Amino acid sequence: MIRALGLVALLPSGAFAQAGAFSPPEGCTTIMTVQSKECRVSNYYACDGMEEGAQWRLDADQEGPYFLTLTNAEAEWVESHDGGPVQTLGERADPGSLSTLFATGRDTFDFWLDRADGTRRHVTGKDRLTGETVTIGGQSLAVTQFAFTERDENGDVTRQSRGQEYVSRTLGTFFGGPTEYGDGSGQWAKSDGRPVTFAFPGDQGYQASQPIFDCDVIMSGLPDPHAFAEDHPRRTGADVSATLASSSEGGQP
Repeated sequence: MIRALGLVALLPSGAFAQAGAFSPPEGCTTIMTVQSKECRVSNYYACDGMEEGAQWRLDADQEGPYFLTLTNAEAEWVESHDGGPVQTLGERADPGSLSTLFATGRDTFDFWLDRADGTRRHVTGKDRLTGETVTIGGQSLAVTQFAFTERDENGDVTRQSRGQEYVSRTLGTFFGGPTEYGDGSGQWAKSDGRPVTFAFPGDQGYQASQPIFDCDVIMSGLPDPHAFAEDHPRRTGADVSATLASSSEGGQP
């Protein structure tokens, strides 16, 4: 389990003071709460002075928050905190763009991920709209196919991912779906962190801090989906090695 100990300093002291409730930092407003498969609840919030359309996302499991990430108005990953070195968006040869994806049906991205420990990762990938639209939790979501590869400064593959996601132009963000993750060794692990319910101000479940789906499965000792990223590295930044080591899934890109 990735336990983001460093997240505590980034959260307000009363963030989970109310039973079952999340409170954003002072000057911020919770946009929505999303309950997903694989025992995850995500609270999205925006703060005074932020770029319009930018939003923070805080993921939590039954033990509390473990991942915090920031995306901009184009749903492009900007920054993340997961208990390891803080990761931020570095040099971009091809910024990810939600506008381009919806305008043309395809989008590519090419950027460097800078880590607080001084190391860097080079990330390249693509998104493609399949043309299919589904309704989940009352929200109309476009289905995408995606793939990305992350390499270290020597060009060696450190992470790979491929699969399906969901995206909402209205909500300005991507959501997880059936996905495979690899570390360049030829091993692949599967995950399906798709959303199940959406709660907005006034809705039951808004600002919930406890996940409600698949948590019994996670506690049963099966490979922990939080040990690797549910989304692209531009939107997350977790380590896949622990899960892959215990996975028997194989395959080639």
